[in-house]
Amino acid sequence: MTKISERKVALVTGSATGVGAATALLLAQRGFNILVNYSKSEHEAKACAAACREAGADTLVLRGSVAQDADCRAMVEATLARWGRLDVLVNNAGVSVFGEAAAWDALDVEAFQRILGVNTIGAFQMVRACLPHLKSARGAIVNVSSVAGALGIGSSIPYIASKGALNAMTLHLARSLAPEIRVNAVCPGLITSRWFVEGIGQAGYEKTKASYEASVPLRTACTPEDVAEAIVWLADGARTTTGELLMLDSGTHLGGLRP
Repeated sequence: MTKISERKVALVTGSATGVGAATALLLAQRGFNILVNYSKSEHEAKACAAACREAGADTLVLRGSVAQDADCRAMVEATLARWGRLDVLVNNAGVSVFGEAAAWDALDVEAFQRILGVNTIGAFQMVRACLPHLKSARGAIVNVSSVAGALGIGSSIPYIASKGALNAMTLHLARSLAPEIRVNAVCPGLITSRWFVEGIGQAGYEKTKASYEASVPLRTACTPEDVAEAIVWLADGARTTTGELLMLDSGTHLGGLRP
């Protein structure tokens, strides 16, 4: 029989790099044990887990795609087998394609389905797999969404649609899972991450970042650590906060940017 961990436990999807890795590390520093999930970046996932262990956490590293329901259930089963509890789910795994949002003829239906499969359906499948355990823990879910889903601006129509659906799902889950589980989302604007550089190249990234920072009220982009701080607050604080779509966009939502 698995001994129930005295430390709280968090499952962070897509936590090898970027926002996911920063969140896993900050949760470890706050006293959580961590399941680190990755789909491709094994080396980086192991490095993230090592950093979490240095912070005092026990860790598991598990490969899996949230687009596959069996992988979602396997992550939860591994978490329960190791620690006997689950307190926080962070739905961070996400994909996109980069291109002109208005390039209708360039839209690939298969890419659209893949993005929805990870960003929206994947988040739902993770919630479903975690649900009874989060209820018993009176835990929390934090969905990593995007300002794209609130404002209709972003890297591509499929990405915008997937995050808009995730935002709507967050609101529904917050109502339907209360009072046992709090459900919130963070909606970052531009994040200074490797994921974005890989999507549009270093030169494109530098140009986009400069344009963004010249346009938004706070004149700065988010770092992964900025987003992680908000996620951890929603996950392990914010006792009376649920159904929040927290904009981390340096004021983008106030206006001034065009699609």
